[in-house]
Amino acid sequence: MDAAKLKELEKFVNQCKSNPSILSDPSLSFFRDYIESLGGQLPPSAYKAGGSKAKSSVDDIEEDDDIDEVEEDHPNVSVDEEEEPEIIESDIDLDESEVVEPDNDPPQQMGDPSVEITEESRDASQDAKGQAMEAISEGNLEEAIEKLTKAISLNPISAIMYATRATVYIKMKKPNAAIRDANAALEINPDSAKGYKSRGIARAMLGQWEEAAKDLHVASKLDYDEEINAVLKKVEPNAHKIEEHRRKYDRLRKEREDRKIERERQQRKAAAQAAYEKAKKQEQTSSSTPGGMPGGFPGGMPGGFPGGMPGGFPGGMPGGGFPGAGGMPGGGFPGSGGMPGGMPGNVDFSKILNDPELMAAFKDPEVMAALQDVMKNPANLAKHQANPKVAPIIAKMMSKFAGPQ
Repeated sequence: MDAAKLKELEKFVNQCKSNPSILSDPSLSFFRDYIESLGGQLPPSAYKAGGSKAKSSVDDIEEDDDIDEVEEDHPNVSVDEEEEPEIIESDIDLDESEVVEPDNDPPQQMGDPSVEITEESRDASQDAKGQAMEAISEGNLEEAIEKLTKAISLNPISAIMYATRATVYIKMKKPNAAIRDANAALEINPDSAKGYKSRGIARAMLGQWEEAAKDLHVASKLDYDEEINAVLKKVEPNAHKIEEHRRKYDRLRKEREDRKIERERQQRKAAAQAAYEKAKKQEQTSSSTPGGMPGGFPGGMPGGFPGGMPGGFPGGMPGGGFPGAGGMPGGGFPGSGGMPGGMPGNVDFSKILNDPELMAAFKDPEVMAALQDVMKNPANLAKHQANPKVAPIIAKMMSKFAGPQ
């Protein structure tokens, strides 16, 4: 590496050590990424600009030639790396006038499905249910729960028994207990309208508006009644507000993420464009160096045209000439007699530049790679002799260097 460039790099690193906020400049994000890829850790100031002090430090290091080149290539590129603030959701105006505190009692007694059920136990279960209904009509809810619990123990596979007890728990404002019984009823009978209705009402009591609306809609499809419709009129407005609120903020978050992706894409595009422009400028500088060939052999061919290749091709080209040429004694091109002492110094390059075949060949990456290889080391010619694309081009070039016949 160029010693001057190393000195400038050392100066830049020392400035970063003394003031890490230099690295907060967006144009140095690639350097931060490189340090982190090696396992390095940077202080917070390296990620967030520190006001005028950080800007002043960046201005100091702009004396570095490489940074100047990138900025000159892209004077109009300005990519903001600042993260957008997190989206804070607003409150939703819901009608929660009938929401109750959740009941935290121990779970109620459930039936044992492994119990053998007889006709006698079924009848006894129905009798207990009848007693429970009488207790409900008298407003004795605790007794009703007791009778229904007995009915469930006698017939633990009856969905209607669980659903009926769930309605009593709703009257007692114990929504969690009601949901447990409704779930048990729906496990036994997935089409239990009373199970969905009880669970929907209980969920509404807990403020679970969307879940409540789903259950009540299913119950209404299975067995519509006016009570379901009345509860839905209170539940659906809240459920709709929650759905619209969620959609709104899902959209905002997606738009925020899309903007972030676009910023990152623009950063990658700007970096790639800067690298391309820099490489193109270097290539143009190299191509304009005297002695260079069309398409750019940096610095000219080794030994330079004119002036000959280094040391010439003593004894002719190695390997005995190109296939099909027949070769000459000593290994030279036909009629050339070898090229001892280097190429002639008065070569007319217009012969090459005006030759359509050669100019077309110079645009072929394979041909140019082979020419560069030979110009770096003439001994490498041998390995390209068998290439039908490369060999005739080199032979034609050499024939133009041979001078007037």
